[in-house]
Parts: sequence; C-alpha cells; structure tokens
Amino acid sequence: MTTPNKTPPGADPKQLERTGTVREIGSQAVWSLSSCKPGFGVDQLRDDNLETYWQSDGSQPHLVNIQFRRKTTVKTLCIYADYKSDESYTPSKISVRVGNNFHNLQEIRQLELVEPSGWIHVPLTDTHKKPVRTFMIQIAVLANHQNGRDTHMRQIKVYTPVEESSIGKFPRCTTIDFMMYRSIR
Repeated sequence: MTTPNKTPPGADPKQLERTGTVREIGSQAVWSLSSCKPGFGVDQLRDDNLETYWQSDGSQPHLVNIQFRRKTTVKTLCIYADYKSDESYTPSKISVRVGNNFHNLQEIRQLELVEPSGWIHVPLTDTHKKPVRTFMIQIAVLANHQNGRDTHMRQIKVYTPVEESSIGKFPRCTTIDFMMYRSIR
C-alpha cells in the first residue's frame, strides 16, 4: 500500500507540462468504463472541466480502462477528486494496474486516499524506477469514503516523458553550401 506522490494539494498537472518534461497522451488512448450514469461518462472525465465528473452505476470495483494502440511509456497518472463536493462518492482506495490486455493486468500501485481535494499525482514506475511501458492502464476504485456505492472521478490525465531531441546536438551549419540544404522547399 502506498500513498500518492507528495505534491502541493490541488497542484495542477498542467504545471508538469509547462516544464517541458512530460506531455499528456490521454487523447491517444481508447477509454472505457465498467459502468456510468447517462451523461456522466468518458466525455465528462476527459473534458478539462473540474465541475463535471464520471459517475459509476453498478457494483464495485468501478473500472476505468485506458488502452493504447501501441506500447506506450507512461510516467504519471493524475486523478482529480473532490471530497468536499462528492462526499461518499469519493474514492478511498484505488488500484492501478498495467498490462498488454485485460487478461494479464498486474497491480503496480494501490492508494489509500483520505478525503482528497485536488489533483492526485500517481507515478507509474517499474521495479527499476523507470516509467512503465504498457498497452493498457486500468484504474480500479475498490472502496469509497463513508462506504459509498457509486463513485465520482472528475478528471484523469495520463503523462509520458518527453525525450530530448538529438537535433539540438548537431553543429550549426554556417557555410553557404550547407545553408542551401537546411530546409525543405
């Protein structure tokens, strides 16, 4: 059992993007849910609006499945939860699983959340502390606060590390012959 990364309460993950070290890749994935109330599904989970949310509609565990078309490096998962607004709908125990498909998922993180309010940053690393490479991520809500049945999640963001470009490591072309071929016309 682990706790999420220590970040200031409510730290906006867009600050991570501004550093240039990560980028959000959720739009490259296919998202599915174990259940949802009409009008409270994937669209609300991914709309960048903290006032909207996914609401499950069924028995636990409630699942969010994120599938990529190719093996993808994932560094951080950011989940927005708001206990003050959602009370018994707020997750208290979450499992994060990764794998190639539904049949070989393995849990890499389990989180205990105590009245969360804001962004929860979950680093996804392998045994060597490197970002995981996976085809699929599954977030399972195992329990809610106050023994709530259904759950609310307001936003989920998935981040990959930005690799250094080797272009900047080449010497600059300064002769006229080189400059003729430096751009495509």
